[in-house]
Amino acid sequence: MKFFIDTANLDEIREAYDLGILDGVTTNPSLMAKEGITGEENVRAHYKTICDIVDDKVSAEVISTDYEGMIREGKELAKIDDKIVVKIPMTKDGIKAIKYFSNAGIRTNCTLVFSAGQAILAAKAGATYLSPFVGRLDDISFDGLQLIEQIVHIYRTYEFETQVLAASVRHSMHLIKCAEIGADVVTCPLKVITGLLNHPLTDSGLAQFLADHAKAAGK
Repeated sequence: MKFFIDTANLDEIREAYDLGILDGVTTNPSLMAKEGITGEENVRAHYKTICDIVDDKVSAEVISTDYEGMIREGKELAKIDDKIVVKIPMTKDGIKAIKYFSNAGIRTNCTLVFSAGQAILAAKAGATYLSPFVGRLDDISFDGLQLIEQIVHIYRTYEFETQVLAASVRHSMHLIKCAEIGADVVTCPLKVITGLLNHPLTDSGLAQFLADHAKAAGK
């Protein structure tokens, strides 16, 4: 399973990269705004900085909602760096744009996916990644993890090459369940990944080892 970090915060990206487990980064306009990154030129410069930190796979989202705008904007984003994956919304024009970029050899991430039907369309169009939103479905009393499982099953059955990128992953158990189900990628805040480090028996065991070492050393 690949780990992507869902943020535009450079310090968090560097920390995740230094941890040695980071496979990519996903962003969106909301995350950019949270970091105070505004203006087209500044946003693209920020994407380039992110690309300079990580090894590959930086999802950069188009703002346009029409086909022509998505193509124009996606081409400009792809020029920033070879690591860029163009993030396209799940709409009719978005599917058309994904097909265009697939034929052009530009990687895409189909975002805002909430159903298996949408997942099938994205795979047929040639999306590199598909982002079903686990947490947002949970918010409206649907089982987001069940959707991940359903999509994984469909993709395996028909041998679609599109990778399932579980998004809106909000806590460590979400991440573990996505791993059990067979999601190819999870994207989440850094705290969800670092949360995997925690276990009370690890803490108590380390404390005991240190105490025993101190005794043996006569301290």
